[in-house]
Amino acid sequence: MTESFLHYLWELQYFSRESLCTTTNDEILIFHPGQRNQHAGPDFFNARIRIGPMEWIGSVEIHVLSSAWVEHRHHHDDAYENVVLHVVWEDNKPVSWRDGSRLPTLELKNRVDNRLLQQYRRLAHSPEPIPCAAGFDRIATVTRRSMLDKILIERLESKASAVSKMLTRNRNDWEETSYQLVTKNFGFKVNTDPFHQLALSLPHKFILKHADKLQQVEALIFGQAGFLEESDGDQYYRQLQREYRLLGRKYYILARGLNKAQWRFLRLRPANFPTLRLAQLASLVFYRKNLFSGMITIDSVKGYREFFGTGQSEYWLHHYQFGSDWKERVSTMGSDGIQNIVINTVVTLLVAYGKSKNERVYIDRAVRILQTMAPEKNKITGLWKDLGMTPQNAFDSQAMVELYTHFCLKHRCLECNIGASLVKPRTS
Repeated sequence: MTESFLHYLWELQYFSRESLCTTTNDEILIFHPGQRNQHAGPDFFNARIRIGPMEWIGSVEIHVLSSAWVEHRHHHDDAYENVVLHVVWEDNKPVSWRDGSRLPTLELKNRVDNRLLQQYRRLAHSPEPIPCAAGFDRIATVTRRSMLDKILIERLESKASAVSKMLTRNRNDWEETSYQLVTKNFGFKVNTDPFHQLALSLPHKFILKHADKLQQVEALIFGQAGFLEESDGDQYYRQLQREYRLLGRKYYILARGLNKAQWRFLRLRPANFPTLRLAQLASLVFYRKNLFSGMITIDSVKGYREFFGTGQSEYWLHHYQFGSDWKERVSTMGSDGIQNIVINTVVTLLVAYGKSKNERVYIDRAVRILQTMAPEKNKITGLWKDLGMTPQNAFDSQAMVELYTHFCLKHRCLECNIGASLVKPRTS
C-alpha cells in the first residue's frame, strides 16, 4: 500500500461510504474531499466534512498507518492544527491532539473493492518500461490524447519557468539569455554541461564587440572552451591562439576558461564532435548577431532551418578537430540537429516570452511549430509506438518523452489519466 494510492482513493472517493464512521464510531458525512495540496502541509485542504453533529471545513491528512502522524511529528507542527480528519489505510495506533483529545480517524482497509486493489497492484508492480502496457489497448483514444495534450503544456510551462529564472539572473536581458540557451543546446545532451559553462564564462556582449571578424569570434569560443592550450599546431590554430591570448587578457576571462578534458568525444560520430559544434556555434553568433530578435520573429519551420543553417567556416569544412585534415567535405549541421534546437530552445523561448508579456500569440506559435514538425525518433517514442500510439508530430513525441520520463519511470500511474483509467472501478 502507498500514500499515492490512498490520495487517489480519497480524491475520487473510491471506497464504500456506507455507515461511514471514525474509529471511535462518530458518523462521517463527506460533502467535499478537499483540494490536493502540492506544497508542504496537509495533503488536502478546504475539505467540508461533518463528523458527528459538527460540520467542519479544514484539511485532511493521509497516511498508510496512523502511527505516521507521530513519526512525522505532525503533532508538533502548527501547519497541521487545522486537520479535521486523518485518513489511513490501517489504524495501528490511536493519535491525539496536543490537548490529549483523539484525532478523528477514518480507516479505509475494509472499504475498498478487492478488484480495484488488484488492478492497482498489477499496475504498481508491472515490470514493463511503460507500466500500463498490458492494458493499454483498453484505453480510450480520447483519454490518451487528453493526457498528451496536458503533459505537453506542463512540459512547456516547466521549461519556460526555468527560462524566466535564467532571465532574472541575466537582469532581463533576452539576448544574453537566448545566447545561453542556444549555446547549451549545442551540446546535444552529451556535452550540454561544458557548452552551458562556456556560455556563462563568455558573455554574448564580448562576442558582439568582435562580430565583424569571424576568426576573432572563433578565437574567443575555442580559447574559452580550452582547445587552444597546445604548444604547437597548424597556421589556423596559431592564429586563433594569438587572438585569444590578446582578447582573453582584454576581457579578464582567461581564468574562467574550461579545460579540454571536460569535453566528451568518446563514442561520438565525428559530425557530433564538440570541436565541430563549437565551429558551428561561432558561425551562428557571427551571422546572427541578434539571436533573440531573430528567433521570435520567424513564424515557420523553414525560416528556422535557414536561420540556424549558417554552417561553419572554411577550415571546419575540412576538419573535425584541429590539425586533422579530412579528405571529404565535412557536412554542416543537419536537419535533425536544427530540429533539436528549434524544439528545445526556440519553442521554450517563445513560451517564456509569451508568458512574460502576457501575449498568447507567441505561445500559440510555439505549439503550432511543434505540430508542423516531424516527430522525433528515439527509444522512448519507439516504446509508445510498440503499444500502438504513434506520434504524428513533434508535439506528440515531446509529450511522450515527458510522460515516460516523469510518470512511467517514476510509477506515477495514478497521477496519469491513462494509468488512473485502468484502476478506476468498473461498473457491473
